[in-house]
Amino acid sequence: MSSDLVTDLELELEGERILLLPERAVYWPLAESLFVADVHWGKAATFRAAAIAIPDETVGDNLARLTQALDRTGARRLILLGDLLHARRGRAASVLASIGDWRTRHARLEILLVRGNHDVRAGDPPAEWNIACADAPVLLAPFVLHHEPVESESGYTLAGHLHPGVRLVGSARQEMRLPCFWFGARIGVLPAFSTFTGLATVRPQVGDRVFVIVEDEVIAVT
Repeated sequence: MSSDLVTDLELELEGERILLLPERAVYWPLAESLFVADVHWGKAATFRAAAIAIPDETVGDNLARLTQALDRTGARRLILLGDLLHARRGRAASVLASIGDWRTRHARLEILLVRGNHDVRAGDPPAEWNIACADAPVLLAPFVLHHEPVESESGYTLAGHLHPGVRLVGSARQEMRLPCFWFGARIGVLPAFSTFTGLATVRPQVGDRVFVIVEDEVIAVT
């Protein structure tokens, strides 16, 4: 993904201007905050620990994409909406070292993890990563931060967990499944930041807004 060719999509949500990024992230300019969900670092290592041959390229690729999103937006804070580490078996030395080196290069960046179901099992990140951890809900008005998409009376929920995607079918019956952002009346679901995950096809309600990621561009589909 080349930063020179990336096309973001601007959206108003709860009276706030946000940007949907093809890097699979949301940027809130007023709060200088970048949101991502479902990073699942160490998932490939978890598979390898179970004797399943999976290449170890996912961590480096995801870190590069995260760096690009931070550099393009100038975000001062990174908010992780759950499932940062995939599993305890995925905490391989090479995985931890790569992420630790990245964190050292971004030492001034404030990072908050809103724990998800995988974080409960995998454990909090190493202390030297300097990542604050909190259980949901976390209020950042007008938004309420969760991992799972749970409606809240305190504000508009931003969440992950579902790994939302859409199925597009062409005139010649060619088919693509692509990650998407899904915004309902009271809940917005971010795409999985990790590319090493499955996709759950969304079923939007009337009035929902869905935005698909096509290479370096975010496009509205409903």
